[in-house]
Amino acid sequence: MRKLRIRLRVKLLMSFLVVILLSLSAVGIAFYTISARQLEQSTENQMTQIVNNAVHHTNLYLSSYQRSMVALLSNLSVKKYIDLPSDREEYENYRYMTDIRDSIVDPVWIRNPEISALYIIGYNGNALYYFNGGTEPSFSPKDTAEQIEYFKSHTDESGRLTIINHTIQGENAAPMLTLIRRIRGLSSSDMKGFVGIEVKSEELSTLWKGIDLGEDSYFFIVDDKGRIQYHTNPSKIGKMISGKLADEMAQADTSMFRSSAEGSKRAYISRKADYSGWNLVVSIPNSQLVKPLETTRMLIWIVAALTFFCALFLANRFGKSVTNPIRSLMKGMSQTEKGNWEFIPLPKRHDEITELIVRYNLMVNRLSELVDIVYQSELKNREMQAERQKAEFQSLQLQINPHFLYNTLETVVCYAVIQDSDEISEIVGALSYMLHYSVRTNLEEITVANELKHVMYFMVIINHRIGRTFEIDMRVSPDLLLRKMVRLTLQPLVENVFQHAFRYGVEDHHTIIIDAGEEEDGFWVSVEDNGCGMTHERLEELRAKLSENRLADDEEEGRMKGGIGVANVHRRIQLVFGEEYGLTVESSLEQGTKMIMRMPRSEVDNHTKGAADASSKPELLPPGFAGSGESWQAG
Repeated sequence: MRKLRIRLRVKLLMSFLVVILLSLSAVGIAFYTISARQLEQSTENQMTQIVNNAVHHTNLYLSSYQRSMVALLSNLSVKKYIDLPSDREEYENYRYMTDIRDSIVDPVWIRNPEISALYIIGYNGNALYYFNGGTEPSFSPKDTAEQIEYFKSHTDESGRLTIINHTIQGENAAPMLTLIRRIRGLSSSDMKGFVGIEVKSEELSTLWKGIDLGEDSYFFIVDDKGRIQYHTNPSKIGKMISGKLADEMAQADTSMFRSSAEGSKRAYISRKADYSGWNLVVSIPNSQLVKPLETTRMLIWIVAALTFFCALFLANRFGKSVTNPIRSLMKGMSQTEKGNWEFIPLPKRHDEITELIVRYNLMVNRLSELVDIVYQSELKNREMQAERQKAEFQSLQLQINPHFLYNTLETVVCYAVIQDSDEISEIVGALSYMLHYSVRTNLEEITVANELKHVMYFMVIINHRIGRTFEIDMRVSPDLLLRKMVRLTLQPLVENVFQHAFRYGVEDHHTIIIDAGEEEDGFWVSVEDNGCGMTHERLEELRAKLSENRLADDEEEGRMKGGIGVANVHRRIQLVFGEEYGLTVESSLEQGTKMIMRMPRSEVDNHTKGAADASSKPELLPPGFAGSGESWQAG
């Protein structure tokens, strides 16, 4: 008993521990996973917003320079100057320089005072240089030729804007960004020169100095060559990024990615500016990303540990509350085994175990009473058992075997033949066949031919009952006679017609039509009459009865007379073939009723044909009975 008690307590405790651990693990893992995903998404959204803002402001800033260059590109004087021959007169050079400065360059200085230099250089050596304050350097034809070759190799041939880290003002000049593009002249559509604007790099860097990402996080810009144009750490400006980082940036496109290309694992996200083709990149150390997750994980462990110990304490208390009453119950049962009727005191609380103890006490009390009763009534019970066996034996003797009744009906037929009573012979012969057909239990499915034959013998009896010959119009095609249907379903429908459709007697105009046909996946047999029909309310009541999909009982027979046979035919078809089949009823008052049995369309095989032939053999007819099939005419 102690072994069982310990096993139950341990089992309960282990079960609780498993449930607690699974619950805590599921909640902890789900919470941690969701938190990690949301935190990473929040960080990515923040980095994306920073980069997008930087790209937007950079594009706005550069677009103002783009407009200044468009003014130069579309100016007629600039195009004419580009087309001048290299052996132009010095006066022509001076005139164009003055006109362009007055009409374009001076307004540009006013709109964009941060521009350091502006120049127009043709492929033939024509060059105009404008400088915004400071010492204006002079350039020899050789210097101009070198500038032309440099710009040819570093600009887009289609005339697209190019931004490069270059200045024509010498090595001692401040770091410059040059915005340059090729220009066409007036004489042809070919490119004839360059238009360039130089801006100090520090002018653009003021756009990005306000970006603060936190400790050890930074923002930087790289050009299409991989050179850093701006960095929150000024010492890295002008240096090249690693090839590994450049490849990972190209593969990640606009998505956040993690890389160790700069020594430590960091998260990056980049966007490309439209005008410059630069990549603006935000970088955050991975440790900064996972730090909130580590805090969350630590909190989850602490909460899980506290929850686990509290749950363990409660589980132990609960286990004792279950095992202690069971232990008392086991002790009482051991005393009962020895014949000591011991009652168990009830605990203070009321639950299922308390109810079990109450039932046990009632059982002990009842057993103590019954033990005395059983011993005193044992002899009396033996006598009653002998009498019961005798009564059962007599009941068995009184049971009539249906086959014995069938043989008896055959004997009656023989006597009717001897007495030359054809009516008795026909009625008893038909009844004999119907009884034989009804008690057969080898198959629930039978052929249409068998059911029609059963109806034929039923009509023999009906004709004698009504005192006249009633002919049924049978329109079943011979191809359908071997189709399968449920035994004893057609005759109840015909009988229902005589009971209810012709309730006031059979008249000359009354007819019954039995028809059959095939649908897409089904087969139907109908019984139609031109009797009194049903009212709409009665028809709906019958249809509701059929929709219940169950056999009718005797109580319902008294309440809904006429619905019992129809309901049972409908349900028996469903029990054999399925819920999608059964009986449907169509009726109109004084117009008649049509009942349609729908069944699956079965394939006729040799086995079915043999069964139908066997059920139609002449030896099934009673001796001396010729039948009245001759008077039963097909329509």
